Amino acid sequence: MTSRVKRVKLELFDVVNYTLIVIACAIMLYPFVNVISVSFSSYAAYVENPLMIWPHDFDMSAYKEIMGHRVLWTSYRNTIIVTTVGVAVGILLYILTAYPLSKTVLKGRKILMVLVIFTMLFNGGLIPNFYLMRSLGLLDTYAALILPSLFSGFSLILMKSYFESIPEELEEAARIDGASDPYILFRIVVPLSKPIIATLCLFAAVGYWNNFFNGIVYIRSVDKWPLMLFLREIIEGASMKEIASGGNVAETGGEQVMKETLKYATLTIVMIPILLVYPFLQKYFVKGIMLGSVKG
Repeated sequence: MTSRVKRVKLELFDVVNYTLIVIACAIMLYPFVNVISVSFSSYAAYVENPLMIWPHDFDMSAYKEIMGHRVLWTSYRNTIIVTTVGVAVGILLYILTAYPLSKTVLKGRKILMVLVIFTMLFNGGLIPNFYLMRSLGLLDTYAALILPSLFSGFSLILMKSYFESIPEELEEAARIDGASDPYILFRIVVPLSKPIIATLCLFAAVGYWNNFFNGIVYIRSVDKWPLMLFLREIIEGASMKEIASGGNVAETGGEQVMKETLKYATLTIVMIPILLVYPFLQKYFVKGIMLGSVKG
């Protein structure tokens, strides 16, 4: 009787657990489904039912309008360049910095880690950073979009912890065979660190892709806009003519605020690349986070 009660309790727990998981997944997926459905619907259908989960009065005019605009493609180009360069350079810096910090023989290792943690708690602030960029002549350049987000103390600690989890015996065996430190790092340690590298690539890529604040602060010309800055202008209701004229309302001819379907279509176009990349990195994601956080 007791075993039967336990089995009933476990089955009841499973039912409740799976029910809560399904509800949570539905809550998280609904905004994506709604955005995509509205983007493929007519404006009249949106007004009638803005909470739709399936397209009504199928209409591609929003996509035709947004994809025919030059600023979208220049913004896409800018974001792809910034994301690619930022991720590649950032990962290389993490590897070159985390590897020596993972070795107990490094002198001043604890002091360096305190300095890294300090950068996670304090920063110079917006105005000093702006003056720094201006004094370096980096305003309105790709460097202004890349450098502020290039290095993260949190990501460095994750990679350092992962390197510490790799057995020292592998490196000692390679040194006995005459391998140098660069050879050990790039031919032994890095191939074994694919999970954490993939995880940090995902972190950095999402960060660069979604960053619009640096574009607002440091970028002046429309041709250098990142994709999220273009999306921000769409969401805030700027017209296509206003965007093309660099915000000069006098040149827009008084065009009305664009339709909601255009905004949803832009959202869909913007989020597709990250949604396509994530499944390929997901298998490394949990493993990288768990192993990278075993040691501190």
